[in-house]
Amino acid sequence: MIDADGREVRVSSPDRVIFEATERTGEVTKLQVAEYYVAVGDGIMRALRERPTTLERWPKGVHEGIVVSTRERGGGDAFYQKRVPKGAPDWVETARIEFPSGRHADEICPTELGVVAWCAHMGTLTFHPWPVRRADVDHPDELRLDLDPQPGTDFDDAVRVAGEARKLLGELGYAAFPKTSGGRGIHIYVRIEPRWTFTDMRHAAIAFGRELERRMPGEVTTKWWKEERGERVFVDYNQNARDRTIASPYSVRPRPGAPVSAPLLWDELPEVKPEDFTVESMPARFAEVGDRFAAIDDVHHSLEPLLEMYERDEAGGEGDMPYPPDYPKMPGEPKRVQPSRDRDRKRD
Repeated sequence: MIDADGREVRVSSPDRVIFEATERTGEVTKLQVAEYYVAVGDGIMRALRERPTTLERWPKGVHEGIVVSTRERGGGDAFYQKRVPKGAPDWVETARIEFPSGRHADEICPTELGVVAWCAHMGTLTFHPWPVRRADVDHPDELRLDLDPQPGTDFDDAVRVAGEARKLLGELGYAAFPKTSGGRGIHIYVRIEPRWTFTDMRHAAIAFGRELERRMPGEVTTKWWKEERGERVFVDYNQNARDRTIASPYSVRPRPGAPVSAPLLWDELPEVKPEDFTVESMPARFAEVGDRFAAIDDVHHSLEPLLEMYERDEAGGEGDMPYPPDYPKMPGEPKRVQPSRDRDRKRD
């Protein structure tokens, strides 16, 4: 049993090894994962509270030979769970969300730290919250800018791009909060007023990415098709589409060494490496410096500056961009076909 901010939560099989030891880190058990989330409780709850949340569950641990379920192939040892698990305690609350397909699901909606600890008991490593609160699931309050290094680039390249992103965000008047993804990438969060649609937010992310592209030619790309990206940092605008989520601040990532997604100050970015932040190291950092995202709810910004940029680009001939392949054809979307397979383009 562990105490999660006053809620006693049972953790079964506490000694199960979830992460094997590495040269830098010791082995991590299921109980240690649950205790980690309690140790960063204020931070993880600031990221998840009242948000519909998909669970990334690794109940057998992160080991060689583990099979991960995909959209095409289920039945794996690790999987994403969008609907509340059967048998959840009555204090685990939910929120109903609708997918682009028109179907819906009742997802876990954390309201207290005990829910996070219970999810860890269920084998959850990574939490993927929607950018909405359950009071209004159709109007996001969180713009998420995902800087994703492509093959041939690395975290240092993402840091350099983040530096230019910081300047642009400052020009827009946005208070923005960076974090490591837990891998090679960087995520930047901006609180927005919850009065725009997912389509608007996605257009805002497209406009931001295109402006970064113009400022850093050859280093940044918004190209959706991998064959067109080259050795550049991809601004993944589709992370702002409905039903697309990214790992929350403080989430554990299923990689050797048990890394976590670490909120940072802007000035810390050039001084750190993703592997500096793990289940073992983060609790001490959190106790020392607190939550680097503590001020994120102080100001909610308007999307208008970015939407005006999008409209300007659209008037100049740059319209919408492709959605992920599992989405139905979306209004205003260009032809969704890989360039190398585009017969019409070849004929031209």
